Amino acid sequence: MDLETLLSYEWGTMAPEFIILGVATALSLLDLFMPKKVDRRILGWLGFTGILAAIVALVSLIGHDTTSILFDTFRLDGFAKAFKLILLAGAALVLLLAIDYEPKEGMKEYRGEFFYLFLTALLGAMMMSSSGDLITLFIGLELLSLSSYILAGMRKKNLQSNESAMKYVINGGISTAITLFGMSYVYGLTGTTNLKEMSLILGNIADPQHVYILGLAFFLIFIGLSFKIASAPFHMWAPDVYEGAPTPVTAFLSVVSKTAGFVILLRLLLAIFASVPVQGDGAEPLPLLLRMQDYLAFLAGATMIIGNVIALRQRNVKRLFAYSSIAHAGYILVALTTMSYFMFDAIWFYLLAYLFMNLGAFAILQLITSKTGSEDIGQFAGLYQRAPVLAVGMGIFILSLAGIPGTAGFIGKLNIFMGALIREPAHFVLVGIMIVMTVVSYVYYFGLFTQMFFRPAADDSKLKLSPGITTVVVICAAATVLFGIMPNLALDFFHQNFNGFSDFLQ
Repeated sequence: MDLETLLSYEWGTMAPEFIILGVATALSLLDLFMPKKVDRRILGWLGFTGILAAIVALVSLIGHDTTSILFDTFRLDGFAKAFKLILLAGAALVLLLAIDYEPKEGMKEYRGEFFYLFLTALLGAMMMSSSGDLITLFIGLELLSLSSYILAGMRKKNLQSNESAMKYVINGGISTAITLFGMSYVYGLTGTTNLKEMSLILGNIADPQHVYILGLAFFLIFIGLSFKIASAPFHMWAPDVYEGAPTPVTAFLSVVSKTAGFVILLRLLLAIFASVPVQGDGAEPLPLLLRMQDYLAFLAGATMIIGNVIALRQRNVKRLFAYSSIAHAGYILVALTTMSYFMFDAIWFYLLAYLFMNLGAFAILQLITSKTGSEDIGQFAGLYQRAPVLAVGMGIFILSLAGIPGTAGFIGKLNIFMGALIREPAHFVLVGIMIVMTVVSYVYYFGLFTQMFFRPAADDSKLKLSPGITTVVVICAAATVLFGIMPNLALDFFHQNFNGFSDFLQ
């Protein structure tokens, strides 16, 4: 590639990625040369500033037409911009939690590493959002995964943290191998790694043996990525990793990493398998992805049931939220399974709502566990007497997670319900499971609610709020209520600026 060709690319489309990369590199060098006595929190604030700058750069690109550079390996389309907005907003809020995080055993000597590894994980997630090629998708996935493994084990002298990192590495390695194996089949049949070219080639496939191999590739890729989103029965790692990882990392895994998992899942399944014609009983062939609906529906149902039922028995709040996160992955899989006209709307809005309600809950969880040194649900007893504002905020997040009307979580679930019911034939079984499991989730969500408002406090001391946690709680509570009362603010923004992802494969 000559210099003229290199300079001809619209590098401005990668401005958010360049900002995150530059800040991460700068933080690693500053951490290396700064005196040990200097508080590393300053690096966190620099990282936070970098994320805000990346958000500004992304917003300035929203009005741009779909752009593809580097031989279509990097695409800036509505899909990429919409999900990058969620990733960057979630990362900014998590970083505020990380700046305030101070575990009992101390983490001062590793805090600098924490911030730049966090940014590299974010960079990997952003690259996946814009990838138009299997190679860049896989590199983004591994950049996110490898950074997350280290972040999960950041408390090096904590046995639980070490255990969580080891389990995460083993399960992550297995899932990566399975995903790569599935990708190799698709590459072998098409002779290209470009998603757009793959879609064109597979749209004309006719050999039944090739279709059979593509079916096998579908299962391998979907199973491998199911580990990443912690859907049943590939969820086993999540509770232990959520419990052992530092609380900001747990928040990152539950929101930003899960969003990235759905990003790559949507990119691969819709770009590759939605164009493969499969002859069925009818006269017209159907796409392979539609033929696989029953299998997707089974996993979605199993994920909702396993996540909600096992959460009923949890006393550790981080494990409870781990199983809650598994259940919410099941709800989003319902939207993917039904593949309705509103699929993108439902998934994007639900992930946006989940970002605010879950990160707000983790902010309060971090404050209480840091104060008490325990993650038992009993530590929330009497929170209303100790900190009424915090209790009300946590109440809002719990109501939203449970799907109570007036919150963003309710609108998110309603969008998925409607999408499943407008299909022909309608997915009544999935909708029924979702309704029943939503009711089941009330038991453990309102168990936490009962502790805060109706149980006496074991400790009457007041909780001191830090600026970072206060900011996160206020932003998340306001957004959860606002999008619950006026969801069109988000949905209209989505349609006006991202065209409903109409440019997904243009």
